[in-house]
Formats: sequence, C-alpha cells, structure tokens
Amino acid sequence: MALTKEAFVNLIKSASAAGVSDIHLRTDEKPCFRVRGDLVPVKLDPLTNDDLKLVCSMMIKDEEVLKKLDTIKEHDGSFSVPKICRVRYNVMRYQGKLGLILRLISDKIPTTEELKLPVVINKISEANAGLVLVTGATGSGKSSTLAAMINHINKISAVHILTLEDPVEYVHTPIKARITQREIGQDTADFASALRSALRQDPDIILIGEMRDAETISIALKAAETGHLVFGTVHTTDALSTIGRLISMFPPEEQNVVRVRIADNLHATVSQRLLKTSDGKGRIAAQEIMINNPGIKESILDPVRTKEIYLYIEKGKNTTGAQSFDQAITQLYKDGLITMEEAKGNCTSPEDFERNLMFGDQSE
Repeated sequence: MALTKEAFVNLIKSASAAGVSDIHLRTDEKPCFRVRGDLVPVKLDPLTNDDLKLVCSMMIKDEEVLKKLDTIKEHDGSFSVPKICRVRYNVMRYQGKLGLILRLISDKIPTTEELKLPVVINKISEANAGLVLVTGATGSGKSSTLAAMINHINKISAVHILTLEDPVEYVHTPIKARITQREIGQDTADFASALRSALRQDPDIILIGEMRDAETISIALKAAETGHLVFGTVHTTDALSTIGRLISMFPPEEQNVVRVRIADNLHATVSQRLLKTSDGKGRIAAQEIMINNPGIKESILDPVRTKEIYLYIEKGKNTTGAQSFDQAITQLYKDGLITMEEAKGNCTSPEDFERNLMFGDQSE
C-alpha cells in the first residue's frame, strides 16, 4: 500500500511519543526506528521509491532541489511537525537507491536538570569569555546539551546570543536573552562567512554548529580572544583528541601559534557518549569534562606533556568539577541510573571501575 502524507505524519507522531531518536526510510525496506541506540523495524510494508519521493516533497521546500531529486546525491535540511517536534533530515543515495535519515528534535528545549547533566555544566555556561567545545560521535546528544546550556543562559542573562547552525535544530524563545539563530544555506552561505559577519553583529555569545576547518577555528579563537563566549561542536571522542584535531587542521608551520591560542582561550571541553538507563526507558549522557587550568594549559603548550591532561581532569573532580569518563560512569552507576553491565561495557578500564567501587576514587 502506498504511503500517504497522513501516514507519514502519523509515523513521526508515533516515533516522537515512543522516544525514538531517528527514523530510517530506505527504498524496498521497512522503516526502522532507533530506540535507545538500537534499530527496530516498524511493522509497515516496505517503502517504494515513490513513497520516499512523496516524503521528500513534504520535507524539502526548495523547488530546485526537488527538481533534481532523481539525481541528487545528498541533501540536508529540517522541517517542523507543529506541536510534535522538529525534524532534521538527510537525503542520500546508496547503491543508486533513495534513502532518508530523520533525526527527531523535541519542540521543548531541554534543561540541564532534565538531561541529568552535572551541575558544573551550568557553571561552564556562565563563563564570561573563552571557547567551550561539546564533542562526541554523531548521535551522542551534543545538540541537546548545547541547547540546554543556551537555555540556561537565556534564563539568567540579558545578552545577545548568535547561533550559526546547519540546520537550526532547537528553536529558542527569548526569555532574558535576545537570540538570533542563523541557518547555513538559508540565512548565510557557510560557517566561515557567517562567522566573519558575526563579530559585527554585536554578539555576547556565539554558537557554532560545527568546527569543520581551520578558518572556522581561527575565527572562533579570535572571537574568544576579543572577549566573547564561543560554543562549538567537534566530532571527537575526548579532550585529548579534540585538542589534537584542532591543531592538526592547521599547516605545520602554524601549529605552534595555534597551540598558544588554544591554551590561552579554551575554557572547557565537554565530551559525551550516551548510555542506556537502568530503567529501560531511555539513555543518559556520560560526560568527560575538562576545565582549563594552569596544568592543562602547560600540557596543551608542550606536545610531550599533552597526555597529562587526563591526570589533571581526574584531579579536578573536587576542585573545578572536572571529571573523566570513568569517574562519570562510576557516579551514574552509584546513582542507580545505569546497570553494572552498561558501566563495565563503556568505561575505559573495567578493572579500575571495580577497584574504585570497592575502595573509592583514587584521584580524590
């Protein structure tokens, strides 16, 4: 039976109600929901190429893109289902067939409390200036964490927040802050162009959807150097790989200067991965949190000492609120939020995890 517009909207409504994070729609296959990290087939008939073209006609507003649908290789965008959710989508070709991946984004802006994030996340959000990077793999909840941090600022500060996103995901309503959300492709050509203009748009805080290249990083550092608070995302797994990624984007002859700029202006990194909750109803973020201090700054400046950053992160648990992944996972287990199996399967060292449970965190 052919898919209808009403059936497609009902599919999204059902997915949203069930807490689904992503919907996979592929030619000649049944739809799949990603539930708590696992892909689950939906009890519907396999989709045809015409079904997927119908869905594309509902999502894509650019007529020029729709005209090229039979030849298009990939296309990104977003749309809203009123009173249900926003949807970020990717149209792709695989083996000559049409496929769609839909990411469901709640209309409601999450709070740090609802996401069960550490209290220090709010404190990081309140920094006066510097670069704050939220990192993790695709689907690790970076957008939700950033939205919660911007939401916190919106509630307490009369500032101008400028966001540059591809596409806009969570739509913020001004509370105390004035928020300008610009979408790449729709409101501006690209991140670099938007960032070059951003410094002339009187922002106090700038959010960059993704740090993709040396020019974007350089402009972001310039903004931090001139007294702005800059948020951004990087597809890296932890603080050490984040710093390495930023430096590696620059030519070798510029990397020493970039090290100095990062050491001086990086305020914090928040790296996260999602773990299944013990109640079987969802997922929760385990976060490595690095907050810059003199020891970390020296470790960034000296390539030989960069690995020492892990030691400073662990030691910062009771001073700055920093924490390693293993410290975060141990606490989630102690709080009953994840199972022993989930904790052991995601910590860096299962042996250290068990030892810390028995004898306490050795960094304390």
